[in-house]
Amino acid sequence: MTIMKLAEALNRRADLQRRIAQIRERLANNVKVQEGDQPAEQPSALFAELDATLAELESLIVQINRTNQETQWEGRSLTEMIAAKDTLSLHLSVLQGALEAANVRSDRFSRNEIKFVRTVDVTALQKQVDALSKAIRELDTSLQQANWTTDLL
Repeated sequence: MTIMKLAEALNRRADLQRRIAQIRERLANNVKVQEGDQPAEQPSALFAELDATLAELESLIVQINRTNQETQWEGRSLTEMIAAKDTLSLHLSVLQGALEAANVRSDRFSRNEIKFVRTVDVTALQKQVDALSKAIRELDTSLQQANWTTDLL
């Protein structure tokens, strides 16, 4: 039996998810045909393929989650690192939205039009965005390194 690295398992999971999407599409194209015609593929065979693929995906997800929970890297479990990355990414997204809103230009054509002023320090906000982006890149690099050196449990 060949030992699979976590990164390989993550790639396999993505492949299985794409395959399930393709089976979904193939099913949609073959579950109904014009009277007198035959489907290009038998739905029963597609359902069997779907069941087998889902079973493999479920097993792989359990292994990936177990590996992420039990593997320590830089003093934290991979699960904790993934949660931190997800949270940092969400934080970055919110700050980028605020920065974008603060930078929207509103031209006034007359003195009677409403004037808008910023309520945040755009420079400081941009520095936060840059710092978060760097932290995410560094965390992602560390996770990638762990993924390629960790055996799947």
